Order: sequence, then structure tokens, then C-alpha cells
Amino acid sequence: MKRRAFVLGAMGLGTAVLLPRLLRAGAESSQTPGIEKISRSDAEWRKILSPSAYDVLRREGTERPFSSPLNKEYRKGVYVCAGCDLELFRSETKYDSGTGWPSFYAPIAGKLETETDFKLIYPRTEYHCTRCGGHQGHVFNDGPPPTGKRWCNNGVALRFIPDEAA
Repeated sequence: MKRRAFVLGAMGLGTAVLLPRLLRAGAESSQTPGIEKISRSDAEWRKILSPSAYDVLRREGTERPFSSPLNKEYRKGVYVCAGCDLELFRSETKYDSGTGWPSFYAPIAGKLETETDFKLIYPRTEYHCTRCGGHQGHVFNDGPPPTGKRWCNNGVALRFIPDEAA
């Protein structure tokens, strides 16, 4: 009986480890035609990005909450991907979620791709830049009207361009 329990336990552990990877392989995507993909080697990304931006954009890390100066950015403008400068969010959709990360209730249409993330065991919706594939953050269903969504972004994965600079 102990052998059977061991085998079943090992199978359960294997399933817990492999299932998220299998599900990610078939992840949903919202690709937009007309946006040319950027493909760079790991060494090239390390050259262009700061260590913290590399960790978030290429390794799907998360910056510390309340560490981004973009939390206190209130000017009109556009937020672009720190990896490839693709416009992702407009300032009109930014709001203070109180979570410690820049949050938006809607992205610019077609600029982000989503997939299910199981890193914390339970499923979350993760999103990436359509052009370079850089990890931006997660989207939750606890945002304000009109969408009810909270696109919770790592500040280091974004650059802000004020309207006067555009």
C-alpha cells in the first residue's frame, strides 16, 4: 500500500509541475495583424535593458510594490513598452489602484497578448507586449468602470512619454 501511495503522490506532483506548462503551450492569444514582431537574443536584451527591466520583461519577474516613479505620474501622455517602445496605455485610462503598481482600466487595443499563468498555483491572466513579447503584468477583474478590469503593470516595463514630448 505504501508503494501505491508513493506512486500516486509522485504522479500528482508531476501533474502539478507539468500541467501549467502544458496549458501555457496552448495559451490564448490576442495577436494583432500589422505589428511586426521583434526577436532578439538573450545577450541583446541584456545589453539594451537595465537589470531590473530585463528581469521583468524577459524573465517575468515582478518589481517591488510602490517602487516605480510611474505610480505618481499624472501628466497626459502615453505609456510605451520599455523593451520596444510600442504604445500600450494612454494616461486617460490610468488610475490609482492602491496596489503599488501602475494600473490602467484599459490598454490600447491590440497592443497586448494574454495567457493564463499558474505560477501561484491558481490561474491568473498575464499579459505581454505584442511586438517584443515583454512581460508587463497581470489583469484582474477588480478595476473601475467602464471595463471593471485592472491592468496591473510593472513600472520598470514601461516608459512614459508626456504629450508635450510627442
